[in-house]
Amino acid sequence: MKNDLLTIGGFTIHGYGLMIGLGIIAAYWMAEHRAGKKGLDSEVLVSIGIWGVAAGLLGAKLLYYITVFDEILADPKKLLDLGDGFVVYGGIIGGVLGGYVLSRVKRLPFLRYADLVMPSVALAQGFGRIGCFLAGCCYGLPTDSPFGIVFTSSDFAPNGVSLIPTQLISSGLNFLHCAFLVWAASRMKTPGRVAALYLMCYSAGRFVLEFFRGDLIRGTVGTLSTSQFISIFIFLLGAALFLLCPRLAKRER
Repeated sequence: MKNDLLTIGGFTIHGYGLMIGLGIIAAYWMAEHRAGKKGLDSEVLVSIGIWGVAAGLLGAKLLYYITVFDEILADPKKLLDLGDGFVVYGGIIGGVLGGYVLSRVKRLPFLRYADLVMPSVALAQGFGRIGCFLAGCCYGLPTDSPFGIVFTSSDFAPNGVSLIPTQLISSGLNFLHCAFLVWAASRMKTPGRVAALYLMCYSAGRFVLEFFRGDLIRGTVGTLSTSQFISIFIFLLGAALFLLCPRLAKRER
């Protein structure tokens, strides 16, 4: 629950950035380890990582701008604030599109590499949510539960109030999601279905968890949060991909 972990001279190690970095390293190591078992070229993962992270950051930022469009109209200087304000769904969508473009450029089997990478994405998200917890962002609703978390020096969460630890719940779910996808990958032979399961499981879990989030500044669509609204379409996309995988896989051969 402290974002500034260590300061040496003028350099400060932030918990959020540290967890993001550890998540990327762990995700890459896991994908590289599994690539050999799947008969895929592990050297390509560097390119996939660069394209995926770059496109993911761009997508996360663009979707954030969309959610705060009214604020940007009132104060266009918000567009220059590149450090804060990212939306996970934008990162997922951007990362997938970046990976798809790279697969077309290098003529890679997109579905097989998507299956390889998606468990690693869930792993990285698990670390990322620990970073959210340290920073105090993505916080939960006030609670009287003994499992509530009280922030005392957060720039994001209300301090001195017992809150549902949605960040830690989300982190735990992401780690379980990663384990489930690895298990599914060992049993599913049709390329693309592990990636489809990622989309369905993540969107379903995110939809439910949103009911316990307290940072309503993220925007709403009717009675749903913006993320819940997007979750519906991501789940449907995943379900459609799961059903269409046999046909799509034939085209990649």
